[in-house]
Amino acid sequence: MKIFDVAIVGGGPGGSACAAFCAAAGLRTLLLEREKFPREKVCGDCLNPSCWPILRRLGIAERVTQLPHGVLDAVEFVAIGGQKVIVDLPSGRKREIAIKRSLFDHLLMTRARELGTFVHQESTVTALAGPTMPYVNHVYDRRSNEYWKLKTEKGESFSAHLLVAADGRNSTVARLCNLLPRPERERIALQADILLPKNFGNRVVLQFLHHGYSGQAPVDSNQLNLCLVSKPSQMPALRRWAEEQFGLSQNQPWRTITPLTRAAIPPAHENLLLIGDAARVVEPFTGEGIYYALRSGELAANAIVKISRGEDRRSVEREYRSGHAQMYRGRLWINRLARAAVLSPKIASAFLRLAQIQPSIFRLLTNKIIHAL
Repeated sequence: MKIFDVAIVGGGPGGSACAAFCAAAGLRTLLLEREKFPREKVCGDCLNPSCWPILRRLGIAERVTQLPHGVLDAVEFVAIGGQKVIVDLPSGRKREIAIKRSLFDHLLMTRARELGTFVHQESTVTALAGPTMPYVNHVYDRRSNEYWKLKTEKGESFSAHLLVAADGRNSTVARLCNLLPRPERERIALQADILLPKNFGNRVVLQFLHHGYSGQAPVDSNQLNLCLVSKPSQMPALRRWAEEQFGLSQNQPWRTITPLTRAAIPPAHENLLLIGDAARVVEPFTGEGIYYALRSGELAANAIVKISRGEDRRSVEREYRSGHAQMYRGRLWINRLARAAVLSPKIASAFLRLAQIQPSIFRLLTNKIIHAL
């Protein structure tokens, strides 16, 4: 049986980026994904400027721009009463775009495969067993006979020295390792791709409503990504608003996701690293999720390469935890503010009306979100 240096569970942006960086460094890399790509994914589809340096390091920035996408020149905040605050977004190489996750994720997985990753799709992990201290004097020992052992529902078996959980907010790896916290069911999200309204423009709209909020962004010249977020009891009313606002039928298909919030999990354990939503779930209103997935995947890959080359495992894991925390530092307060706003749309709308007089606060918040530290 082939022993991999690293097995990564989850082929989204975090998992595929981590796999690509690991494979590029010469590691025997396995990527397990439960679905068949390309596939649709509930997401706001916004790729903020912080992502471009990572995509360039992956060698696919130009290929991303060649995919169908919408260019976002501004973000428009809309209060319940219709009052608006508009904040311009960067242009040029630092621009923000909206791109369907089916296209973006498939490109990332393709890149991981091009660099030498062994990709297994439609492979759902059903059981795993962890290694019992496979290191000598706390240093990774490639000769060890103890590995992570994974089994899938198709009966496949794999072994790897290191394991990465990149399988989202409801992480199977975290659950099987008894790390998954109790989810919060306070809100749900619905998402659909609908016909792009005439003269919508190059903008992303974040609209507060009596029953929750809506996010809207053009993902190409014909389609609009429409997201709705509310408490479960208020979602029927929010759907009726969307049907009236955009001329949708009651049979409009929607994709859904829950939970929208969940307690964070420490990102480093014994030969196990967590990345993206598997480690920490951020408020979708901020549109930062894809950046955190890509960057944490890159940080994890850097750690895995160091461990595989014989550096002290515990020291490397401390370094990874520090880098992971640094990625969020100075930004989580915005996440908490955004969560409070979307839980109380009336208060957020009142704040937005005040911001019409002094819009610099929204410029500050927007710039803080879209630019990495």
